[in-house]
Amino acid sequence: MSYDPTQLILLAQSTESQGSPMGMFVPMILMVVIFYFLLIRPQQKKAKEHTKMVGALKSGASVVTRGGVVGIVQSVKEKTVSIRSLESKFEVEKQAIERIISDESDSKTDNK
Repeated sequence: MSYDPTQLILLAQSTESQGSPMGMFVPMILMVVIFYFLLIRPQQKKAKEHTKMVGALKSGASVVTRGGVVGIVQSVKEKTVSIRSLESKFEVEKQAIERIISDESDSKTDNK
């Protein structure tokens, strides 16, 4: 009886042991863990720090918005912040504040 090469390949594949189903899930579980520690966890940490920073906003603080506008906080409300930049005054949501500019960080960049 002669076998076609394709039939021999199929026969060899069918006789191989498949291994345990857990062996197939281990790489997937490992990928999920890696994604968690490389992508999800740092993003959650950054969001938590941003929420803490926005909660500590006070009048008179110099801030930069996500749009790149630099201004001084005039008043802080429950969900919004009034900012004065040069002669313009506008109101933005608290989440639109990217960072607070401090004198310490300015002096550190000037010394470099």
